[in-house]
Amino acid sequence: MSADLSIINLVLHASVLVQLVMLLLLGLSVMSWFVIFRKRQIMIVARTAAKQFETRFWSGGDLAQFYKELSARSERMRGMEGIFHAGFKEFVRLRQQPGLETRDIREGVQRAMRVALNRETEALEHHLPFLATVGSTSPYVGLFGTVWGIMNSFHALGNVNQATLAMVAPGIS
Repeated sequence: MSADLSIINLVLHASVLVQLVMLLLLGLSVMSWFVIFRKRQIMIVARTAAKQFETRFWSGGDLAQFYKELSARSERMRGMEGIFHAGFKEFVRLRQQPGLETRDIREGVQRAMRVALNRETEALEHHLPFLATVGSTSPYVGLFGTVWGIMNSFHALGNVNQATLAMVAPGIS
């Protein structure tokens, strides 16, 4: 008596609950890989944009002119451009108010840049909680499916006189 222990046969002959667990894990895996590759693409674009911004920023050109060029663009500024733009915009706004000390202007600029930095960080960290949740819970979901299969194997063993590996292996695997 030999049992077919191929993966396809084991999946097809698993209980419905175990098949659902495997389907859930497969779906979460596909979604995770999509997020991972998308994150990688976003990070490559962000690094490239940061290098371009730093090259332009540290080139020694007029920052007011650089700010005007950024403001004239219609697309949303991301990354370091967005942080610089928020800080310089606040600087220009606060400089126009009479009676403000340099320290107050600096604190206002720092606050505006911190807010812009937090927004950019949130954008880059989008979907990371999903990856963390899937990564930390998937082993337990898989273990649940395994335990369910083992329980089914032991129930089946209770109904026979002689236990063999061929009877236990499909449920455990």
